[in-house]
This record gives sequence, C-alpha cells and structure tokens, in this order.
Amino acid sequence: MTIDLSRVYIERCNKETEEILEKESASFLNTSISYFKNHLNEFLYIQSPVFDEIKVDAISMEVDDVFGTYMALFGLKVQKKHTKTIKNFLEQHLHTNSIKNYSALFAGDEGLWEINLPLNFIEGFQEDMTIEQALFLTCDFIQKLVQQIEISE
Repeated sequence: MTIDLSRVYIERCNKETEEILEKESASFLNTSISYFKNHLNEFLYIQSPVFDEIKVDAISMEVDDVFGTYMALFGLKVQKKHTKTIKNFLEQHLHTNSIKNYSALFAGDEGLWEINLPLNFIEGFQEDMTIEQALFLTCDFIQKLVQQIEISE
C-alpha cells in the first residue's frame, strides 16, 4: 500500500482538550516517532483518502501515558461479527512477553471497531523510525488484518 502524502491532512493536538495545536504539512511525517516521548501531551491526527482502502478514516498516533508505548488509534469499519478474527489477529501478531496493551471495542452507535494498537509490539517497529515509517508499518498491519477478516468471511 502506498500513501499519497500530497493528499494527507495532519493536525498536532492536545490530548486533554483535543484542541488543535498546529496543522502540519506532510514534511512533519519525517520527524522521529520519538517526538511523542518528548511531547506526551500531544497526539497526531492523520487523515488520507488512501485510508479508505484499509477501511479506516483516520489514524491518530501518540505515546500511551501509562505503558509508555507508541500507539496508533483508529476506527476500523467492519462488522461486529468479526470479533473473534480481530482479537485472534491482534493476539497472534503483537509480539511481547509483557502486557499487550491493545484494545478493540465495537462501537455499535458508530458501527465500527475502536482499536488502540501498540506499535512497539508490531514486527519491524523501531524507536528510531520516522512518523512516516511508523504510519506505513501501521497501515501494512491494518491491511493484513482486513485481509484476514475477508478470508474469514
């Protein structure tokens, strides 16, 4: 999957208030993912038409205040009946000996899965990668999850 960065919309936001701190250009994605460790009060909101291919409108990235892991948060537009497939995929594809601090909850009123994905536990993640590289890794992970859901139907 390729992400057309010319059509990406990015906001840096305050975690507590969700206030927009700054609208960023695509060049901000070249920033190290460790930016979030130094700005724990912020999250990055990223929107792209390309995300439709993986059944996602937008992806937010931040560092989890409790566990200190890098997180990708997104709504996955698939039906509730895929509970077992989604949870099995996350259990099998997140690699750690510690707590797998992901969450996957179905929001019936919105008709989508609200997923909080710890990037640290995805194969290939490195703390010295850029936000863009972490975004590509996240999209690839989501794409594989969607493919697994389609296979299970």
